Amino acid sequence: MPSSYAYFQGKVVPLEEAKIGIMTHAFNYGTACFEGVRGNWNAEEEQLYLFRIEDHFRRLKASCGIIRIDLPYAEAELQRLLLEVVERSGFKEDIYCRPMAYKSAEKVGVRLDGIDDDFLIFCTPFGNYLDVEKGIRCCVSSWRRIDDNAAPSRAKITGIYINSALAKSEAEADGYDEAIMLTQDGHVSEGSGENIFLVINGKLITPPVSDNLLVGITRDTVMTLAREELGIETVERSVDRTELYIASEVFMTGTAAHVSPVLEIDRRKVGTGAIGPITAQLSKLYFDAIRGKLPKYKDWCTPAYNLVKA
Repeated sequence: MPSSYAYFQGKVVPLEEAKIGIMTHAFNYGTACFEGVRGNWNAEEEQLYLFRIEDHFRRLKASCGIIRIDLPYAEAELQRLLLEVVERSGFKEDIYCRPMAYKSAEKVGVRLDGIDDDFLIFCTPFGNYLDVEKGIRCCVSSWRRIDDNAAPSRAKITGIYINSALAKSEAEADGYDEAIMLTQDGHVSEGSGENIFLVINGKLITPPVSDNLLVGITRDTVMTLAREELGIETVERSVDRTELYIASEVFMTGTAAHVSPVLEIDRRKVGTGAIGPITAQLSKLYFDAIRGKLPKYKDWCTPAYNLVKA
């Protein structure tokens, strides 16, 4: 039977054995950074494909550099450890893997230097985070996206996600599926855990990295697929709130969210209120790509299981 495993304190153990103490610095102060890596099950091939793991670990190392975490593993070793955890777990369904580098010392005190670091990985079954088939309803949040000069938004730091949690919870309490956050000067930034794209006059528009968003790997994937397969270039520029209301299509992207069509924003229909043609095409391309079904992009996919055919 499949069962979740973790890499913890230098060895692979059952997930239930991977525990941290209540004084752990990262638990008390949010001093950890992480990645979310999707494993996508291809039933026809009976293979689980991990998506763009090199890019995820490259971004993890960048995040570690920002918050002064020493991650003494080469990227090849990080990939090996991830594959070991996934293979030991043995899932034959979509999963979510979380590599995390964290301040592991049990010390009280707000600082980054002089605190021991450690690294862990766990994986768990994980379906669709948002309704990618029917689409979602969004609202513009009253919570502003945290500024990069206050806490580095380009790094996936655990403590920063309170900003996202406040926005997401507000949206759900008001009857929406997801929040759209603005920058301090009122430009569109991103969702609580997703980048955002608009289709205006047949062009893809997305906020620039300078508007306090995470540089998404799914974001880059969609931009590549749009350019290479549909001949559509993406314009990166600041986006005003009201542009959300006049766009013919809007969708969100993220490792957890995949490509999620947005049908309504602030009780206003997006376009016709149905999934638009460009969003639908990109969604199909994306799902084929992450399951290893597009030969041109097979190098994005790392097989988790060594299958021996008779």
